[in-house]
Amino acid sequence: MDNHIFIIAEAGVNHNGNPDMAFQLVDAAYEAGADAVKFQIFKTENMVTQEAMKADYQKLSTSAAESQFSMLKRLELSNNVYYKLLNYSNKKGIKFLSTAFDFESLDFLVNNLCVNTLKIPSGEITNGPLLLAHAVTKKNLIVSTGMATMEEIEKALAVIAFGLIGTKVKPSKIAFELAYQSESGQQLLKEKVTLLHCTTEYPALPEEINLRAIETIRNKFGLRVGYSDHSDGITVPIASAALGVSLIEKHFTLDKTLSGPDHKASLDPDELRTMVRSVRKVEKIMGDGLKVPRASELNNRDVARKSLVAAIDIQAGENFNKKNLTVKRPGTGRCPMDYWELLGEECRDSFMADEIIN
Repeated sequence: MDNHIFIIAEAGVNHNGNPDMAFQLVDAAYEAGADAVKFQIFKTENMVTQEAMKADYQKLSTSAAESQFSMLKRLELSNNVYYKLLNYSNKKGIKFLSTAFDFESLDFLVNNLCVNTLKIPSGEITNGPLLLAHAVTKKNLIVSTGMATMEEIEKALAVIAFGLIGTKVKPSKIAFELAYQSESGQQLLKEKVTLLHCTTEYPALPEEINLRAIETIRNKFGLRVGYSDHSDGITVPIASAALGVSLIEKHFTLDKTLSGPDHKASLDPDELRTMVRSVRKVEKIMGDGLKVPRASELNNRDVARKSLVAAIDIQAGENFNKKNLTVKRPGTGRCPMDYWELLGEECRDSFMADEIIN
């Protein structure tokens, strides 16, 4: 049984639009032991309107008067930088991932950077056209479900199933549903899609994280389920590891005090390293699920268990009874489960008091 949890160190836009900082984030993710480092790629003009407002948490960490458009424009990196980040990550030995928020950026990831795994963020789970564009690439898909209902997740999966199948049928709600209900659609979803439970707030409050939803999503859709964490600290992602998630994603930064939308809700490099180590420890703790004695236990079994023992001297020919038979350590003799079977039987050998019955 493979217990390895794929850990994504989410750099996002915590480079603040500075390429040098982006490369430092790759270094930090690698040194922390993460499996992948993930950035966010977008063309602001394709993503938001000029008048789009920022989220409340973004207003607290950036200028409240600044529009979302202006903020995101400052956080863009050029395509050339992404080429270099991909190559640098490959040389370091850490997987490069990126989330595309628009069609142009998705095309760049697939056809220029040639990544084999795509992340669909929570905010795009109702963006049917972008979901379909992801699915028709036939890449592995990680789909975050923050803010979503179970019905919205199912509708998104229907669009994705349709795209994965690659039918020439015209896209429609009916065609999506038929693809989702089909055997081939379900099989492709199992092969290609990982769903992420997520609470889209920065930071997410403990009472709103609802980790039990991981099991609900897994039982409903029968797919791999991971967790995208926006809580403070590392407790929640570690707890999610104990629920058998296949993937954990966590934002990190070089410095929490930097100005920017996500720094304050991110881990610093030391915290990221501690989280990775803790998750790896949980992987070992969870084991394979088989209830059998472990090697270390076998050494203690004879010491901790008990055997049937003569309570008093017993002569050959006497019958075993409740007065001459008791149970004591060690467990090297006859099992106490045989106690009732032995009562009334004739003793073939003599036993001294406190002697183990074999």
